[in-house]
Amino acid sequence: MNLFDIKGKIALITGSTHGLGMSMAHGLGLAGATIIVNGNSSQQKIDDAVAHYKEAGINAVGYKFNVSDEKAVITAISKIESEVGPIDILINNAGIIKRVPLVDMDVEEFKQVVNIDLVSPFIVSKHVVKGMMERKAGKIINICSMMSQLGRNTVGAYAAAKGGLVMLTKNMATEWAKHNIQVNGIGPGYFATTQTAPIRVDGHPFNDFIVNRTPAAKWGDPDDLAGAAIFLSSKASDFVNGHILYVDGGILATIGKPSNED
Repeated sequence: MNLFDIKGKIALITGSTHGLGMSMAHGLGLAGATIIVNGNSSQQKIDDAVAHYKEAGINAVGYKFNVSDEKAVITAISKIESEVGPIDILINNAGIIKRVPLVDMDVEEFKQVVNIDLVSPFIVSKHVVKGMMERKAGKIINICSMMSQLGRNTVGAYAAAKGGLVMLTKNMATEWAKHNIQVNGIGPGYFATTQTAPIRVDGHPFNDFIVNRTPAAKWGDPDDLAGAAIFLSSKASDFVNGHILYVDGGILATIGKPSNED
């Protein structure tokens, strides 16, 4: 029935030069989508990422732009759709985190996190969805977090933004479903990436906490996100709207186990 077929689709994944954004983009690319690589730190990182995708046989094109700059977003989307084609799939993945206790956090730092993690998905979606509305089809995926549901020390601004992103996702779904556009979210758990490598060692307190806190008793493999991204990008999810799919090994399903349990 080809429910999961995304061959020929064009997918824009913001923040897709590294990390989980790259993992999701890689999965979509191997499934046959053309990948629009986005980043803002440097053109070299975008070029390196495009080369990485192409080595895997993925059709990829890179565009450097700041997702929090509305004028830059408008220009980039217009350029993408004229040079590559209409955007069928949008994954709002770009984000930042600042680990500062709220009482010590500068207001400008708080605003910066909210601007990138919450306002930017609104900006990019607003201007991508217009073409989707005309075509009466589209998939938007907002990358949320377990911090969309839970608090944790030093990540108050991030949690506030990711919690807001859940409600933004639901409201986007509410307004755009009538145009045959599905808007959903993915909430990743803790994954084995290059960024987490230094703490993913036996005996490290945070590594032990994650392994013991996760029913699956391990860190996630970044490739585990590909299935969720493909599902929410394909016909298989055509009647799924306003949903947040948590890919966390079961962390949010449990209160955890007592210290005296194996």
